[in-house]
Amino acid sequence: MKIIKPSFIIEDKISGKEILKNIERYGRTCYKSESKISYNSAKKFVARIIKMGHESVIEHEKITVRVICDRGVTHEIVRHRIASYSQESTRYCNYKEKGIKVIKPLFFKGKQYKIWEKSMKDSEKAYNDLIKTGATPQEARSVLPNSLKTEIVITYNLREWRHFFKLRCSLAAHPQIREIAIPLLKEFQKKIPIIFDDFLINEQRNCAIIK
Repeated sequence: MKIIKPSFIIEDKISGKEILKNIERYGRTCYKSESKISYNSAKKFVARIIKMGHESVIEHEKITVRVICDRGVTHEIVRHRIASYSQESTRYCNYKEKGIKVIKPLFFKGKQYKIWEKSMKDSEKAYNDLIKTGATPQEARSVLPNSLKTEIVITYNLREWRHFFKLRCSLAAHPQIREIAIPLLKEFQKKIPIIFDDFLINEQRNCAIIK
């Protein structure tokens, strides 16, 4: 058994400048104001449509991210409807040879952590014993824990990413999804101007709100 921390990989090569230019070009169709496009006009245009709530325009651009987290977190991720998902399958993946990987929970310390760690080892042993007795992976997975590491590839358009961050960076969100969502939001803010600038991150509480 291997205990790992959650992580993510942004699969797309993001050019924030090109994204803004594209959104401006698409959005100005609504007003037939393409003649107003200039070298520096995209930032102001996109900022204005977001402030107006005209977010359907930013749906034209998407970003794909690979998230490595526990299966409990993915149950929340897939609640987002306007999306494409590809996830590591416990029906087809056989974990007996290499052993299971589990995501370290950030909230367990001391005795609680020891209890959790033991239960993970017990789950792995039960899984391996079932495989040895002829159970298939899709049958043996019944004993695998929520903490089991999984990989999920997520594609959202930019509007859905804003919705994702609004819900999953909130203080009301589960701590383990915030553990992924906050660092991912920071990366998006670095790579794409304007689109996510209205999210204010509170480092101390590891949460974010829209300004």
